[in-house]
Amino acid sequence: MSLPTSIPTNHNEQKTSLELEENDLWLLAAILGGVDGLVFISSIMIGAGAVQHHTKATILIGVASLMAGSCGIAIAEYVSACSQLDMEVARMERREKRRVGETKEERERLLSPVKAAAASALAFLVGGFVPLAAGSFIKDYRVRMGVVMAVTSVALVGFGWFGAVLVRVPPARTAVRFFLSGWLAIAITFGSTNLLDDVATSVFLWLNLSFTISGH
Repeated sequence: MSLPTSIPTNHNEQKTSLELEENDLWLLAAILGGVDGLVFISSIMIGAGAVQHHTKATILIGVASLMAGSCGIAIAEYVSACSQLDMEVARMERREKRRVGETKEERERLLSPVKAAAASALAFLVGGFVPLAAGSFIKDYRVRMGVVMAVTSVALVGFGWFGAVLVRVPPARTAVRFFLSGWLAIAITFGSTNLLDDVATSVFLWLNLSFTISGH
């Protein structure tokens, strides 16, 4: 996704463009944060549920991951926004001699790193809460995973569609991209978790057998 890059032809058009771009940045940060939370917590619940079928344990893991993930994405977004802000300010300062008034107005409209971090963290919490809430009260493992998968699929398509409308690109293609990339991440998590569980079980059995034989 990319933000609109059309160049306004006068001051009024430029002001409108800046306002739209600022709103786009806010919403885009929220959408991406929500998708991160959705995919991350879905991966945790499906991956952890593959080796731990107990509902309470899965929920506790999901809640802990949700809080840790929201803090992590807030820090990452803050650092990224600060870097982008520094680059934009430097670019504006180079043009300051030619467009003093417009440069000052643009600088005032730059996205705040603190606000961007807060928006991403909040969106991560909301996105991650969707699969967590969907599977929290279902005791049967298979049913719980089915519900989480269904809710995650619908949410991924919804996030992709809304993001495409926001940045004015074909919504169907973007929704499919969100859906496939999200499920690719979840599938990798599920497969690697199962593989590690099998390896750990095999190692434990081998060590147990070795100690038993050496004891005799």
